[in-house]
Parts: sequence; C-alpha cells; structure tokens
Amino acid sequence: MRIRLRWLVALIVLLGQLCVLSPPVQAAPDAVDPVVHVVRWGETLYLIARRYGTTTSAIASANGLRNPNFVYAGQRLVISSGGFSPSAGSTSVYVVRRGDTLRMVAARHGTTVSYLASLNGLRNPNFIWVGQRLKVPSTSATTAPPASQGTAVVHVVRRGEILARIARTYGSTVWAIATANNLANPSFIYVGQRLTIPSAGATPSSGSTPSPSSSDPPGRSGKWIDVNLSTQRLRAYEGDSVVYTALVSTGIARYPTPTGTYHIQRKYRYDDMTGGSYARGDYYYLPNVPYCMYYYAGYALHGTFWHSNFGMPMSHGCTNLRTSDAGWLFNWAPIGTKVVYHY
Repeated sequence: MRIRLRWLVALIVLLGQLCVLSPPVQAAPDAVDPVVHVVRWGETLYLIARRYGTTTSAIASANGLRNPNFVYAGQRLVISSGGFSPSAGSTSVYVVRRGDTLRMVAARHGTTVSYLASLNGLRNPNFIWVGQRLKVPSTSATTAPPASQGTAVVHVVRRGEILARIARTYGSTVWAIATANNLANPSFIYVGQRLTIPSAGATPSSGSTPSPSSSDPPGRSGKWIDVNLSTQRLRAYEGDSVVYTALVSTGIARYPTPTGTYHIQRKYRYDDMTGGSYARGDYYYLPNVPYCMYYYAGYALHGTFWHSNFGMPMSHGCTNLRTSDAGWLFNWAPIGTKVVYHY
C-alpha cells in the first residue's frame, strides 16, 4: 500500500512539473479580413489614409494605383491590415429600414460587411431587423459642406425613379445631387430615400431641364465638345462651328452619365478599364481600351470594340465611340478641352 502511495505522489509531482515547465498553448489569432473602403464623392486618398491610420503610399501600393492623386467614387480600395482601425469616435448610428441588408448598409457608408459585423458584434451578418441601430463609420470628415441656399428642398425617392430623372426634374445634375448627399454610387438610390436637392429655392419643373450650355452661350472661342444624352450624339466645335459629329453610347439608366460642364483631365492611348460588380453579375474587365480621355473621376470618352450599337445607351457611364471617331477626337482635343453633357 505504501509503495502504491509513493508512486501516486511521484506521479502527481511529475505532472505538476510538466505543467510548470511547458509553455502555455495560445490559440492562433483569427485571420483578419482585409478592409475594403468604397470611395465616396469628394474623398481623396489622403483623407482615406488619415481615416484608417495609414499612408497614401501604402494604399497606392496595395491597390496598384499608378496615380495616387486619382481615385473615383465607387472605387473599392483594399486597406492593408497593419494593426489600425478607423479612428475612435468616427462612428455614427444608422437605423435599419425595411429592405436593408448589411451589404447595402456597408456600401452606403463606404465600408465592408465584415467590418460592420465586427463593429456591432453581429453573430450572423445575414440577419438584421427593421429599427435596429447599427454603428457605422461617420462621414462627417468627407461630406461636402452644403452649398449656401435658401430653404432646403428634400425629394423622397419614388418607385421607378433614377437620379438622372430626379436631377432633370429639379434643374440640377446627377453629380450635384450625389455630392450633396454623399452617395457612394449615384446609380443606387432606393424607395423612400430622402435626397437634398442642392439648388436655391428649387422646385420641380414642368418642362425639360435647360441644357448646361444655356449658361455657357455660343460665341466661345477655341475647341469644345457637346454631348447630347437625349439624341446620343457628340459634336466637336471650334468656336461656334461644328467640325465633327458622331453617334455615341452613354450610360444606361442603372449607370447614368453625369450632366454638367467638365474639362479633359488625362489622355491615354490605351488604358485598362474595370467596373461593375460580381454580386450584380455585371463585372467587366476590358484591357487596352483605345483613345481614353478622362474628363471627370472615372468617366471618359473612349473607343469601343465590344459593341456597335452606337446611338443607344450601352455603357456604365462613360461615352462609347467608334474607334475611328475616338481616334479623331483624341488627336484633335488637347488636355483642358471643355466637355458639356446635357439632355
């Protein structure tokens, strides 16, 4: 009996020593999903980098950006997870509405489903309910200040409406309304959404919107380009004289071409273009698109080799031209050439 007791004591002592000597086993840290930031109207890479506690060069490197001074609304940027997070106190509260999904809320606030789920402690990101209060990244740092105006006009979106039609009703532009409401994607609005119309004393017009060129009358000197979205026709002018005309294909209803007056900012003989969404089934990648002339953010006039339906809206917002027409325009129009879009 004593021998057994001694063996039991020795075994207990040995186990105790093993517990002391063996280092504790730590669970491997959970893999962190990369943060994907959806660029909003008015944002720059500097503002995005400051928000996430990183640098512009780090974001440019992670996303292969050739020009860190150029980002566009709706662009998805991967933010490398280097132990940072959006700055403390930079959240606001969003109340879930009927029909919302977490993916929609994330896209609306320029963040990801995984980040919102983590921020709100959601076990199942596929389950949210009407009236739920969700923490979301604050947009106060990047929201453009409202233009000085009289009584604010608020339009409540109705079924079947698109932003281009709303802009035309109030004599405004897609770009102006998107900027005033900080819309990440001007092609996405929803029934019941309240949109501030950035126009002093704006009231719905009974007729059609006057074209932007009405405030920029004929008699202009130099070269300029007029694109009529109603007729899907482009005209190149020198002063008041038309020197070239071509049929075009601009944005479809889901991806409208913004109206307004712009200037050609960059020109590329060839450029790769990508856009759309895997989730919506309209993602595309087009290498070596010819004669690209960017006039605003990711919007460009360019040659087209994938369709020949010119004269009909076909694009994701850009202006499609026959390659021969695009080549003529590319060689004719220098950087800085004015481009006017209107209905």
